[in-house]
Amino acid sequence: MIQVERRAGFLLATWVCAAALAVAVYPCTGQTDTHKKKVAPPHEPTSAELFAYVHGVLLAYSAEDGANDNLEISIDPTATILTIKQPDGHCDIYLSALDANTIVWDVYDASDSMQTRPPLARLTVDAMAGKKARTCYDTENNVDPSIPSTRARILFSWAMIPDGSGFQAKFTKALKKLIKLSGGMTDKDIFK
Repeated sequence: MIQVERRAGFLLATWVCAAALAVAVYPCTGQTDTHKKKVAPPHEPTSAELFAYVHGVLLAYSAEDGANDNLEISIDPTATILTIKQPDGHCDIYLSALDANTIVWDVYDASDSMQTRPPLARLTVDAMAGKKARTCYDTENNVDPSIPSTRARILFSWAMIPDGSGFQAKFTKALKKLIKLSGGMTDKDIFK
């Protein structure tokens, strides 16, 4: 008789737990679209916010070798020309002419025959067909014809970029969005 009472007790406990779960779960399944919480779409940064980020990291992670330093960063009122001033002049990068699909990173040895310099992280992006990616000027504001205009290059101090920060991915994403907002060729996944 004790076994029968024990089984009846377990059976009763099972039914009570099942009923409690059903009562707790039932209101969740009956929610309509008007009762569900609305999730706000993620914030899309403006060109001003993207420029503020690009400006900050170009100065924060600038080389300090006297030749490749990013001294001043500016953008024109239409947010299509990014100007980077360095010790030997400045370059105007035409964001609206860039192809976001061509962004690549490499480590660049900035040393020359006269001086050893620390390595640089170099981002290169090509222009769309038939357009100029950049125009570079010397310190007297004359066009420097020795610098190719079919691609733009942006330099950072390799040693200043924190390990594991994901900096390259973040900067690439910000630059791609800035190119898109400026009217350049947007990023496409050609392997889909």
